[in-house]
Amino acid sequence: PLYKPALDYENAGIAAVKKTSPAVVSITVSKNVPIIEQCPYSPFGDLPPQFRQFFGDDSFFFSQPCERGEELREVGNGSGFIISEDGLIFTNKHVVADDESSYTVFTNEGNKYEAEVLARDPSQDLAVVKINASGLPAVELGDSGSLELGQTAIAIGNALGEFRNTVSVGVISGLSRTVTASGSGFGAEMISGVIQTDAAINPGNSGGPLINLRGEVIGINTAIAQGAQNVGFAIPINQAKRAIESVKKTGEIQAAYLGVRYITITPEIAEKQKLPVDYGALIRGAEDGPGVIPGSPAAAAGILAEDIVLEVNGRRVDADRTLGLHVSGFDVGETVT
Repeated sequence: PLYKPALDYENAGIAAVKKTSPAVVSITVSKNVPIIEQCPYSPFGDLPPQFRQFFGDDSFFFSQPCERGEELREVGNGSGFIISEDGLIFTNKHVVADDESSYTVFTNEGNKYEAEVLARDPSQDLAVVKINASGLPAVELGDSGSLELGQTAIAIGNALGEFRNTVSVGVISGLSRTVTASGSGFGAEMISGVIQTDAAINPGNSGGPLINLRGEVIGINTAIAQGAQNVGFAIPINQAKRAIESVKKTGEIQAAYLGVRYITITPEIAEKQKLPVDYGALIRGAEDGPGVIPGSPAAAAGILAEDIVLEVNGRRVDADRTLGLHVSGFDVGETVT
C-alpha cells in the first residue's frame, strides 16, 4: 500500500526536474591573468666582469618566477536560470561581480553564448545577465511565501564548476535565516530572510534554482555553511520578483531603500544597551558612515540616530524580519508608515 504513493512522489520529482532543467545554465568566468614561468638568471650577473670569473662561467644559471605576458583563463564558475525566452538569465551578483572579467553561458543543450551583465542588485546577491538568443525555455516562478518546513526542495546547478545540471534533493530545513556570506574577491555580506535547505549545494551551484515538486523556482541558491553537512541557503524567489520585473521594464534593477545604518535588536542587545524594547532596529552610525544618510528618504522623514524603528506599515521589525527585509518588499517611490 505504501509503494504507489512513493512512486507518485518519485515521478513528481522527475517531472519537476524535466520541466526546469532545460532553463538552467552554467556560467563560466574568464579573465586575462599573467603567465608566470620559471626564467633562468645568474645571481652574479650584476658583478663586474673581473669578479664574475670567480663564480663560474655564464652557463651556470638559477631560475626565478617571471611574467611572460598574459592569457585569458577560466577563473570561476556559477549557475543561472533563464527567466525570459529572449535571453534574460538570473544568477547571483557574486558570480558576475568582476567588471574586468568576461562571462560565457552554456545552455543545457550545450550551446555557448557570450553574456552581458545587464544589472546587479544594489542590496541583494542578485544579478541579471543577457545573451543574444530567442525562443529559449524559461522557468516558472513559484511562491516562496507559502513554504513549509519539511517540504521537498530540489537544487539544480553547475556543481563544482564541472558537473552541469547536477540535481540534488532535500527538504526546506529552515526559513527566514540571517547569515553572513563571504568569498574570494567580494568580501563579506549579510543576507537576511534566506531559505535553509539540506539539498546539496556545492561551489558552482551559486545562482542556480531551488525548485519545488511542481517544478517552480522557489529560491536562488547562494551560499553554503563551511564545515557542515548539507547546510545551504537560497534567496526566496519572492524577494527577487521585483528585481526581475524591474529589469524587464527598465533594463536595470531599481531597489527601494531607506538610507539608514542600524543594529537589529535582540533581547541580549536590549539588556546590554539598556534599551526600552527588545525588538526593532536601532538607528546607529558606524565607522563607515552616519546612522542616517544625508539626503535619504529617512532623513527627509525626520528619522534620527538612536531612534528605534519598531514596525513598518504595522508589521513588526525583529531578527526574523529585519528592517532591510521590510524595505526590500516595497517599490521605489512608495510611501510607508
